[in-house]
Amino acid sequence: MRLAWSLRSLVRHPVRTALVIAGIAVAAALLLDMVMLAGGMERSFSRMLVARGFQIRVSPKGTLPFDTEATIPDITPLVLALRADPDVARVGPIVAASLHTRVGDSLLTLMGWGADPVGQGIYEIESGTDLAPGDTTGLLTSAATAARTGWRVGDTVLVLGRLDPQSARAGVERRLVVRGLARWIYDARDQRSVGVDFRVMQRLGPFPDRDVASMLMVQVEDDSLVEAVAQRVRSAHRSVEVNSVAALVKQFRGRLVYFEQLSIILATISLVVAALLIGTVLAITVNERLGELAVLRAIGVSRGAIVRTVMLEGALLTALGSTLGIALGLGTARYLDAILKSFPGLPAVISFFVPEAGGLAGGALTVLASGLLAGSYPAWLAARAPIAGTLRSEAE
Repeated sequence: MRLAWSLRSLVRHPVRTALVIAGIAVAAALLLDMVMLAGGMERSFSRMLVARGFQIRVSPKGTLPFDTEATIPDITPLVLALRADPDVARVGPIVAASLHTRVGDSLLTLMGWGADPVGQGIYEIESGTDLAPGDTTGLLTSAATAARTGWRVGDTVLVLGRLDPQSARAGVERRLVVRGLARWIYDARDQRSVGVDFRVMQRLGPFPDRDVASMLMVQVEDDSLVEAVAQRVRSAHRSVEVNSVAALVKQFRGRLVYFEQLSIILATISLVVAALLIGTVLAITVNERLGELAVLRAIGVSRGAIVRTVMLEGALLTALGSTLGIALGLGTARYLDAILKSFPGLPAVISFFVPEAGGLAGGALTVLASGLLAGSYPAWLAARAPIAGTLRSEAE
């Protein structure tokens, strides 16, 4: 009886019902998008940092990894000391600088990455082969670089380093063989990157001291020991900055306070809008059908049954609106994410909106709860309406 009454009430005014469901869908979509935005960047940033299993980053003193062009000097003793730690599984030194190549009559600037193939955590091979340990003649190229230069696996290419900005002359030239196509984890969208052996990059880059690194990536054997190892390295090597992934995520979260505050405000507004829509339409419905409700009361239907019937109608409206809202929210999140990810310099793997089953379910349940709460007052009014007075008023 309750379900039939609720459905009949919704069908009786299809335009009004459709508008209310559309409003709830928009509110639910906004809420879900804000849930995804609130933690999306943080989760994607964390996943990017641990994509290759390295839990600690060592960078120049007072900086975060790649925040500046500063480098760590005398890197070899530090690498050897870290590798001697029994809790450390791998150490990956990284050095980065701008490189160049000639395409026709033009110079093309490339992002050059130098890494140790045995302990690297910045790229994944997509085709061809990886650099072998100690490979001083090999090169890896990104898809964007290959598309712009026409390089293919097996080609011998010319790479220029230490370019003089006034004369446009290179301080060093190397002919290298393209070993494979790679995807760099920290690259921005369509960034033109190349990778070579760590020692080769030290000589190609504009570094006065050749034994330098931009960053060290450290993988610890046991995740439970990460903070202990980080503290041990920090105490033993005070000339460098040591951060675990957890610490980097914490600092990153501090930079996202604005996004979190914005998401909370908009999510609250969406819940209030949904509750007002549901409460208003249920109040109108109850007022229109007071006579029918009074008849039900007169034939013995309990107040509790009347309350449940009205709240069921609110639940139906909320469920229909939330279902549409999930689809709408996912669609708008994908569209907005594509726009935000196009910002220059942002790593392509970073996402602003990250959908997760738990977050989507939590958002939908929150909207449903707000709908039930909004329907409680009209349901109370329906149950408290005087039978005799209502029937007499309807008869007149």
